[in-house]
Amino acid sequence: MLVISWLRRKRVPRPGDIWWAQVPYVRGRGSKLRPCVILRNNSDGILVLKITSQNKSHRRDHLLIPTRRWDPYAKKDSYLNLGEPILVPRAEFQRRAGRAAWAVRRRMRSVRIPPAGDRRHGTP
Repeated sequence: MLVISWLRRKRVPRPGDIWWAQVPYVRGRGSKLRPCVILRNNSDGILVLKITSQNKSHRRDHLLIPTRRWDPYAKKDSYLNLGEPILVPRAEFQRRAGRAAWAVRRRMRSVRIPPAGDRRHGTP
């Protein structure tokens, strides 16, 4: 119980949380400040799923995610990319935005987590 209260005080990214972070591009160098949902907190970084505001309703690997719950300035809902988990260094997380809806967290359970050597990472 003590560990749980410490995590809440320190605001450590936990599975199901939505955070703003510098998420590295999958192809090429660089990163972009964007919201993401935490999949797993590992010793080598934090595995996330990216959130995009672009319409991806035609894609099976994207899930509509209600945005107003965690971004009051959003004009439309966003999409969660279920097909591309990405490893982000802990230092790149800036602020917690909220918690993903229960239905979104339940759907995230089906995401295939790649083996350690197959993950993308923000460092060259």
